Amino acid sequence: MDTTHHHHDGGGTTGSLGPALTALLLLAVAGGYLLAARRARRRNPVQGWSARRSTSFLAGLALLALALLPPLAPAAHSDFRAHMAQHMLIGMYAPPALVLAAPVTLLLRTLPTARARRVTTVLHSRPARVAAHPAVSLALSTGSLGLLYFTPLYNTAMAHTAGHWFLHAHFLMSGCLFAYLIAGPDPAPVRPGVPVRLVYLGIAIATHSLVAQAMYGGFFVDIHAPVDQVQQGAEIMYYGGDLAELLLAGALVATWRPERRGKATSPDGRQGAGAPAPR
Repeated sequence: MDTTHHHHDGGGTTGSLGPALTALLLLAVAGGYLLAARRARRRNPVQGWSARRSTSFLAGLALLALALLPPLAPAAHSDFRAHMAQHMLIGMYAPPALVLAAPVTLLLRTLPTARARRVTTVLHSRPARVAAHPAVSLALSTGSLGLLYFTPLYNTAMAHTAGHWFLHAHFLMSGCLFAYLIAGPDPAPVRPGVPVRLVYLGIAIATHSLVAQAMYGGFFVDIHAPVDQVQQGAEIMYYGGDLAELLLAGALVATWRPERRGKATSPDGRQGAGAPAPR
């Protein structure tokens, strides 16, 4: 049933993470990455660590800051257009920037050998292999859109602060997982060849397009917001999603190194199956 003609109150920002705390958390993550990059350069001055990867990580955090701090964050509680812009930033634009920074490889290079081996073991465990399967990541990142916007789930989540932050976490984690499998330079336990990854990316593009068109037309949509907000939010999803996925396709082409395929992952993460060794 289409209920797009109603407002939702979104619960305001009471009890949510304050802007200052959110900014501090993002700064702490940025500082942790930069310290790890500095350690990687000190441990191996010849190989070093690419400044481009550090810049990419900081850009991803900047996109998250844009989404999670005022003025966008408070508006997203009551304006569906702001929510959709926030969704795009958290789930589709920040993840590729974070993933292209190769954080797993950086972690493996800075950990002691014994701990790096344990991390590698976890990455190749059965649960990790299941979670990292392209079909699973596609279902989590793109398939969940229908569940979110065509059922009462969105309205329920937006009525509670915890639900709102759960959506943020879901968008970010599923977006990072999908970007990691499509174009990530980090080693992956399950990563098909480029043609297969392009097929999965094409399915994601088609799904986003269908969801956005159904939302614009009011078909099956269960969103408590004015019709004009829902339609404009659908346009943000349609055009913003296409652009984000085209950028991800470009990242896939730019990071693909066929000569690296099939090589085993070393404990320090210098090589991974189907991915180049980040510098």
